[in-house]
Amino acid sequence: MQRIHLLSPRLANQIAAGEVVERPASVVKELLENSLDAGSTQLDIEVEQGGVRQIKIRDNGYGIAKGDLALALCRHATSKILTLDDLESVRTLGFRGEALASISSVSRLLLTSKFNKSDEAWRVEAEGKDMATAVKPASHLPGTTIEVRDLFFNTPARRKFLRTEKTEFSHLEEVVKRLALSRYDVGFRLSHNGKQIYDLRAVANQMSAEHRLASLLGKKFIENALTLDVEAAGLRLWGWIGLPTFSRSQADLQYFFVNGRVVKDKLVAHAVRQAYRDVLYNGRHPTFVLYLELDPATVDVNVHPTKHEVRFRDGRLVHDFLFSKIHRVLADVRPQSQDTADLTGGDIGVSSLKDEIKEQSNLSLRPVVSSGSFANGVGGYSKGAVRPEGIQEQLSAVADFSRFASIVGDGGGREYVNPDTGEVSQADATKWQVQESTSSTVPPLGFAVAQLHGVYILSESASGLIVVDMHAAHERILYERMKNAFYQKTIVSQPLLVPINISVSQSEADIVEGEGGTFRRFGFVVERTGLESVMVREVPVVLIESNVESLVRDVISDLNENGGSDLLEARANELMASMACHGSIRANRKLTITEMNSLLRDMEITERSGQCNHGRPTWTQLSMSDLDKLFLRGR
Repeated sequence: MQRIHLLSPRLANQIAAGEVVERPASVVKELLENSLDAGSTQLDIEVEQGGVRQIKIRDNGYGIAKGDLALALCRHATSKILTLDDLESVRTLGFRGEALASISSVSRLLLTSKFNKSDEAWRVEAEGKDMATAVKPASHLPGTTIEVRDLFFNTPARRKFLRTEKTEFSHLEEVVKRLALSRYDVGFRLSHNGKQIYDLRAVANQMSAEHRLASLLGKKFIENALTLDVEAAGLRLWGWIGLPTFSRSQADLQYFFVNGRVVKDKLVAHAVRQAYRDVLYNGRHPTFVLYLELDPATVDVNVHPTKHEVRFRDGRLVHDFLFSKIHRVLADVRPQSQDTADLTGGDIGVSSLKDEIKEQSNLSLRPVVSSGSFANGVGGYSKGAVRPEGIQEQLSAVADFSRFASIVGDGGGREYVNPDTGEVSQADATKWQVQESTSSTVPPLGFAVAQLHGVYILSESASGLIVVDMHAAHERILYERMKNAFYQKTIVSQPLLVPINISVSQSEADIVEGEGGTFRRFGFVVERTGLESVMVREVPVVLIESNVESLVRDVISDLNENGGSDLLEARANELMASMACHGSIRANRKLTITEMNSLLRDMEITERSGQCNHGRPTWTQLSMSDLDKLFLRGR
């Protein structure tokens, strides 16, 4: 074995480059973050051959003083932190002081800068060698330009692991896209092999910000996005979340920023996935661009070399905040006429860019203003459905499981929300059938005119034609009412004749001992009986047929991983969703006009009525302009 010796500066830099510089996209990320930290308002990025041949970035920031140019290429040299207190409350994107040194060790780098308080510009050059750099005069506007050429020219082992030019540029473009989404006040220009890809101007208002979103993520995202801006407990969450119907087969349209830094965090992903759980089709992924702002001292950004992961001081608070706010926004999405949209107030609403991207419609997806209670009972449960014993008592307030009783009934006693005044009055079934569609009292989903093949309800609204999947809509209404009754009543538990003893690790037993309230909330009584064992003594009747041991182990694992768990709630909801599916209106059942109108009114006051329990849409709309286009009217 060789004797211990110090690494040469060049070799140390190249080793450090292995953490910082993975591919051309890594170089662009580090350099753009430096430019943003320098107060730049315009960034121009020019790349050749996917960034392998050349990367050139020009900014209009503060610049670098002549005396600091050579120092900027040294390891552990930075202007962003000075003391330990600065490190514990990082307010900049970069702070390690290794980016320029690592990049210069594996490329040919030319740095030209003009300090904003200087009349002269200077440049410094490095070519991956252990040599003194020389500072020379140059011509340059205020700001900095960095050229990185021939990446990995002196480390062929690293270069051969690079992918094709197209692949490398796609990674590089994604980096620019993320930073453009993080800073709307900064302009970005990106060109590849002389061809301009992006020319994004700095924006200062909501409309312009949404134009940038449309340019980067596509118009469809904005057309199907809800905005939110909420604050609580020192946390602020704002941004855009996609409607459940605008889901993706993969998680490729998800951007989350913490204090302006893009992150991929398991805690955040879990909170968002939990919020979408009731409205998302199986195997689909939600879309969102969200920004979380909090005290920098409460988040550690120095837990990963690429700074893509963060650690929150109070992870559970952040998780619950994200879940509750996103869950509430999705729950409040209901049909409502745009004429009454302003009555809702608050910060939640459909993105304003819709008015420019597509033709205006009189229907939006804002929360409905309603002071009325749910109409009538939940309806029945089909005889053929399997249910655990005792569930009747749990939901007796809203369900009769001995027969099928339609939720729509005869329309009597229904409460109707006037879209213009917000007043609640008893609906008149006869009035529904003869109401003129041009009247100001037309409800958001209009008035039913026919039933198509016993599956769809056709309704005339103020803006055109509404088509409703009656089974999917009824399924959501039943499900929401079952949940409402289930969680408002005290959950009934059933003692086990033979308690279940489960062997766990000591740390898992500690979790059970400390999180007993989580289990008791859903009717479980789980006690620690030894150093590495727990015992389940009571189980809620709604989950009596479940694999109790497996469920408890999954909950413990979830508590350990995320600081909280929703598995018990998820299992109870799955059962109620199945019951609602079996108990809802079946295809080919003929409904009267009165019954169809009653179902439409219930949809307007039911949370998440835009999707069924499986995430499928419950209704869609064809505006008059859409219909005119189909028949070439006006041409």
